[in-house]
Amino acid sequence: MRKSDKKVENLIRDVLTEVCEGTLKSYDGFLWVTHTVKFDSFPQSLKIVCVFETNQDRANFLMGEGQQHVSTTIQKAFGKVGVQLKNVSKQISYDIR
Repeated sequence: MRKSDKKVENLIRDVLTEVCEGTLKSYDGFLWVTHTVKFDSFPQSLKIVCVFETNQDRANFLMGEGQQHVSTTIQKAFGKVGVQLKNVSKQISYDIR
């Protein structure tokens, strides 16, 4: 991993940690946020996965306003550090443990 890749990884981790902490308090069954990225094509290659305890927890989250809220929160958090996510709806997915 190049030094520049480490900086990007740390930035992503810091932003997603902030998002995760807020989301944990707001949504039942939410467990954590993880990601994958191809550093050569960041931020377009960034894929974020929000993980839930059960299918029902995920369904409740998606039926309510959780998905919109978390998407907006992620966009704003990355925007604060100068990273523009252009296709956030395709870059964020929701899964169960």
